[in-house]
Amino acid sequence: MQRLGRVLIIAGSDSGGGAGIQADIKTVTALGGYAATAVTAITVQNTLGVTGVHPIPLDVVAAQARAVLNDIGADALKTGMLGDTAAVETVAAILDLTPAPAVVDPVMVAKGGASLLTAGAVGAVQRLMVPRAALLTPNAPEAEALTGQAIATPDDLRRAGEALLAMGARAVLMKGGHLEGERVTDVLMTPAGETMFEAERQHTRHTHGTGCTLASACATGLAQGLPLPEAVARAWAYVQEAMARAPGFGQGHGPLDHAWTLRGKA
Repeated sequence: MQRLGRVLIIAGSDSGGGAGIQADIKTVTALGGYAATAVTAITVQNTLGVTGVHPIPLDVVAAQARAVLNDIGADALKTGMLGDTAAVETVAAILDLTPAPAVVDPVMVAKGGASLLTAGAVGAVQRLMVPRAALLTPNAPEAEALTGQAIATPDDLRRAGEALLAMGARAVLMKGGHLEGERVTDVLMTPAGETMFEAERQHTRHTHGTGCTLASACATGLAQGLPLPEAVARAWAYVQEAMARAPGFGQGHGPLDHAWTLRGKA
């Protein structure tokens, strides 16, 4: 019997509900896990973009995480928006409080273009978060920032993934959605080999929160005891279906249908 799986999410809040903590909680719940949170920032946003970012005091971020870990516990952690170097340092220390695997989504820019990580904090992510990642889930622009390598092809994704493994990540899911082409290819890379996930590109504006959702889905699988390739495969299929069944809300980058699992696959 698959265990419930406790996931501690350390990320920012999205008032529009499509990304961030809100998407994370929906995802973990839809996949049968239990979600707890440590909120790093309150954002003012909807499908048209982010118009405000209000960081939570770092002692409060750490206190939230400790409260969860000391009582409920966690089988996996997922990190998202961190904001600046001090926040990265705080969250890295939190990850050291538990042996549970961490899925690190190196969030840098919102779908609408707003910066969610200061330029000076990229080095802190390289130094502190990448080596602590049981799974790192960068998109192509994030991988470029972390490695300094230009990424335009699937082979470029692999080279950047190898660099991130060399930086200490135990596994990397290189996301190819930003690359050109009618097929989207993501590559799961570990020191033991790689697994490709490929599908026809969905031409839709409803892609808000795909990165948050994918990382949280992966964390849920790990929390439930799934082997990494199986956890990623289930997460990847879940996101594809959630995109296909997007409810059509908003005038900009719309949210996914996180709850499609409750109604069954069409």
